[in-house]
Amino acid sequence: MALRINDTIPDMTVPTDQGEIRLHDWIGDSWAILFSHPKDFTPVCTTEFGAVAQLAEEWEKRGTKVMGISVDGVEDHKKWKGDIESFGGAAAGFPIVADEDLALSKAFDMLPAEAYLPDGRTPNDTATVRVVYIVGPDKKLKLSMTYPMTVGRNFAEVLRALDALQTSTKHGVAMPANWAQGQDVIIPATVSNEDATAKFGEFTTHLPYLRMTKQPS
Repeated sequence: MALRINDTIPDMTVPTDQGEIRLHDWIGDSWAILFSHPKDFTPVCTTEFGAVAQLAEEWEKRGTKVMGISVDGVEDHKKWKGDIESFGGAAAGFPIVADEDLALSKAFDMLPAEAYLPDGRTPNDTATVRVVYIVGPDKKLKLSMTYPMTVGRNFAEVLRALDALQTSTKHGVAMPANWAQGQDVIIPATVSNEDATAKFGEFTTHLPYLRMTKQPS
């Protein structure tokens, strides 16, 4: 079954380099980011894991847990972390799921049900396992981004999207194009002018359906 925005993610128990983890229990009351990879010891993925490790303090500030997913085994993950930390210059303290049976990749709709790992496989055999998922404390999928193997993910954008989701959820607002933390936000069209004034104070009406106000603190 396809996994779509606002669907509850599967509550699976998965093997990782840090032991078995049940996804819903691991998320708990936090936000979570899951980012998947088609193979260990690959160049683009190594740079991406390094970028995630470098942002450890930023994830913590936002009450967000991160988890990698790769379709190789636990021992490979442990060895690969040495390369990740060497390249990224930061400890990779997050768990990496060892999705050797592709159970998670299939449950999250990254691969078709008939997919398998052939002998002598290459990353091309699991090419679509390059997705970022942002999950809320309610265990529902809030955002997903899928990348090809040749394009490294921009984790500054993932961080920006996380900020937008958390701000939207907390304050009942929406974000304009290219929004960044601290910039003006959009008042939803479902909120009357009277209620908008009571809730947000001053706002600017650019169009009858487009009203903006300062980001709530």
